[in-house]
Amino acid sequence: MNASGHQLETIRAALQPHGLFLRGGVNFADGEAAPTLRDGRPAASVVLIGNIGGSLWPAFSRWRRGRADAGGPDPLDTWSKDVIGSVAAMAGATAWFPSDPPWQPFQRWAMRAEGLKASPLGILIHPVYGLWHGYRGALGFAVPAMTEPVARPVEHPCDTCRDRPCLTTCPAAAVRADAFDVPACRGHLRTPQGQGGCLRGGCLARAACPVGAAYCYGDDQLRFHMAALSL
Repeated sequence: MNASGHQLETIRAALQPHGLFLRGGVNFADGEAAPTLRDGRPAASVVLIGNIGGSLWPAFSRWRRGRADAGGPDPLDTWSKDVIGSVAAMAGATAWFPSDPPWQPFQRWAMRAEGLKASPLGILIHPVYGLWHGYRGALGFAVPAMTEPVARPVEHPCDTCRDRPCLTTCPAAAVRADAFDVPACRGHLRTPQGQGGCLRGGCLARAACPVGAAYCYGDDQLRFHMAALSL
């Protein structure tokens, strides 16, 4: 028995008005470590849900405008739980979120589902969307999911990038080929230069990446994500 293609189509249709997409899935082999469903059984599969470019921003912005508290202290997480939680209930699935315990290996699932690898910024880079995408939640099922075949990149985009502008654009020199220096980044963002640069308009190194530039977030979304950082 599988989570049917019809069921996934129903989920896809429910997500569409919110600018969210099915982002591939993982079927767990017998004996493989898997998350625990609400009823205590191990999940047989997870299906990832996320945004592509700024796809979620219009629906999220409308939701915030309709709330007296503009969504509270963590509005994007709250909105994601509202939307994906409702879809999970409709589908008889268990929902997990990157913001909540029990912490699930979202990056590992995404790498397995879509064949992605990390960029020097630590963000998984997609061969089409570049660094402009994200995972807002996952649905777990007690049966394998009939996930759609995903065209896996033949080469990691960073391996074929000749100029690698992300390594030279960062004003804090926080982006290196082998690691991302989080303290250096946060330290720069506390300075007047950082406040007027990356913190206001988005990470300069991320914006310099040529892959998926057409999917770059809009100015309002960039400011929102940067303002959410804990410095």
